[in-house]
Amino acid sequence: MQLTGSEIVIECLKEQGVDTVFGYPGGAILNIYDALYQYKDDIRHILTSHEQGASHAADGYARATGKVGVCMATSGPGATNLVTGIATAYMDSVPLVAITANVGRPLLGKDSFQEVDIAGIVMPVTKHSYIVKDVEILADTLRKAFSIAKSGRPGPVLVDITKDVTAAKAEYEPERPAEPVRKTERLRQEDIDQAVEMIQKAHKPYIFVGGGAVISGAAEELRKLAHTIQAPVCDSLMGKGAFPGTDPLYTGMLGMHGTKTSNLGVTECDLLIAAGSRFSDRVIGNPKNFAKNAKILQLDIDPAEINKNVLVDACVVGDLKEILQRLNEKLEEKDHTYWLERIQSLQEKYPLHCDDSRLTGPYIMEQLYRLTGGDAIITTDVGQHQMWAAQFYKYPQPRRFLTSGGLGTMGYGLGAAIGAKIGMPEKTVVNVAGDGCFRMNMNELATAVRAGIPLVELVLNNHVLGMVRQWQTLFYEERYSHTVLRDSVDFVKVAEAMGAEGVRVTTKEELIPALEKALMSKGPIVLDCHIDSDEKVFPMVPAGANIEEAFDEEDLK
Repeated sequence: MQLTGSEIVIECLKEQGVDTVFGYPGGAILNIYDALYQYKDDIRHILTSHEQGASHAADGYARATGKVGVCMATSGPGATNLVTGIATAYMDSVPLVAITANVGRPLLGKDSFQEVDIAGIVMPVTKHSYIVKDVEILADTLRKAFSIAKSGRPGPVLVDITKDVTAAKAEYEPERPAEPVRKTERLRQEDIDQAVEMIQKAHKPYIFVGGGAVISGAAEELRKLAHTIQAPVCDSLMGKGAFPGTDPLYTGMLGMHGTKTSNLGVTECDLLIAAGSRFSDRVIGNPKNFAKNAKILQLDIDPAEINKNVLVDACVVGDLKEILQRLNEKLEEKDHTYWLERIQSLQEKYPLHCDDSRLTGPYIMEQLYRLTGGDAIITTDVGQHQMWAAQFYKYPQPRRFLTSGGLGTMGYGLGAAIGAKIGMPEKTVVNVAGDGCFRMNMNELATAVRAGIPLVELVLNNHVLGMVRQWQTLFYEERYSHTVLRDSVDFVKVAEAMGAEGVRVTTKEELIPALEKALMSKGPIVLDCHIDSDEKVFPMVPAGANIEEAFDEEDLK
């Protein structure tokens, strides 16, 4: 059947099972938006307050559901406003398709109004980018975009379409999308055998879980491996929930703000099994001394990650779920009682400290966990609040902690919370933000109100850029250069002005009633929780130091 390019776009979205698109219209993309109007019963469009909010919402939708998130923007500044969200998705391997429109073909390359080479701009932060100048290849290009976004190691793909292509007509034949096949072409039996031998010989194994375990859906296989070989388990920020935070073998995060138990345990272990982790600098500290007593076995889908940041002794390349299934078939049960007792002693000696005598970030997160039973989806922005949400809220399942790990994008959380709530409407969704981050994209509160999306915006308001201030306190002799935010901004009034509810919390006694009210709210609500400006995240490893050099308040004393 003959359809316009715009209609082909929508039909291809329907083919791929897309039910929601996040975006913002403009001149070059008007034809596509006109088609969206015709198809409004098939695909829901969420009009965000800013294009960056659309890309973060599509990202949050993808992380929460495991599906491909979709965002749209017009040419020029509309397209460039997506870039931070696209880069955020790229760094954390999130499947996302961004659809932009450009000026017509006769106007390309002439510095036309709102013309920009968006396909070129995003090339370093996408798996692939296209510009479509022929309506005849539009459908196939969109199908390729979705296939690339969700196959192998997922990531964002951008499709830029010239305006004349969105108006031109072509023959369209619907196709059923092929299910993605787990990547196993590099998975070699000899690598599996070597891994099994290393694990069987180890006396002090440790498992380190990264974001790849979440993406591959390997939670069940990870639990089986850990309990079969009696290995303690730590994780990265992106690996949260792939191994339950409630499991007795779990020891907390690894790295700069990881637990002392995890950092010391990995330093002492004789085998480190890295499952779906790229060994970020925030995890490994000084790479020369990372896991210095251990052989390192890396399991990862991306061969480019092997020996990139840390030299390993062996690796298995392929889909992590498939790798773990094959390992579990061959591994025998091990008794590492002595090793587990050693880790238990470290946990007892170095517990995470939460001051419950006053209103603090850790106390707020512990109470949120208690009231939700760990069943909420927690999104975060970036900073101290992000670390407290990782440390003091236990994640029993994957896809319950959505955060910008690789890029560290302030302003990510509220858009992501909108996307997560739309993708998982039955779940309670809470965005944990700092006041500095909330200022960046607070306009998306209006989006949540307009779309009738109930979510909780939990602002840990310390009136400063907390994480930067922490570094200034510890490493810059308390020179607080442009990190103080004390002014007349009233977040409760901001919330009310946007049509949401706002509640101010200044004491410990006010917290529980406010949280209970927020969790029962039928619409967006902002909790403005005032905490001390000098609250710090501990433990901490100085940048570039060995991870076993983690220190806390007691060490500073």
